[in-house]
Amino acid sequence: MWQGRFITAKRRGKWEYVARARGIRAAVILAVEDGHVLLVEQFRVPLGTNCIELPAGLIGDNDDGEDTLTSAGRELEEETGYHAERLDIVGDFFSSPGMVSESFTLVRASGLTKVGEGGGVDGENITVHRIALSALADFVCQKRAEGCVVDVKLLMLPGIAGI
Repeated sequence: MWQGRFITAKRRGKWEYVARARGIRAAVILAVEDGHVLLVEQFRVPLGTNCIELPAGLIGDNDDGEDTLTSAGRELEEETGYHAERLDIVGDFFSSPGMVSESFTLVRASGLTKVGEGGGVDGENITVHRIALSALADFVCQKRAEGCVVDVKLLMLPGIAGI
């Protein structure tokens, strides 16, 4: 029906859905270590507000030959300022299969070292949050009270589902 640089609106029979253009995929990074998790906060245009999320990014958006783990490591550093000594693929997942065909590869990051400030690139204006897992539920409640929305992938973290 329509294709832009990053997304495509499609129709299959009566069903309308959105797909990533050109086979683009995403990596989502689960960086949990020493009782803390790395989260990012950024303005999301489709939602019109800030969203609390796991660090993530497009695979190969700067280099067509870039593999999943290289992309995940690059995105983790760009967004959070942390370098991972080890990156492991957990698996491929679908976040909203009734509306989008996009999948993401979940990557576990460990051996974290702070190497920069993070914040993203090209005006992403990402705020980095390193949150103790024991304080995660309160953090999410506070951010919701401030008007932030929460990415569904945070449900895999302890203490969130009951909020």
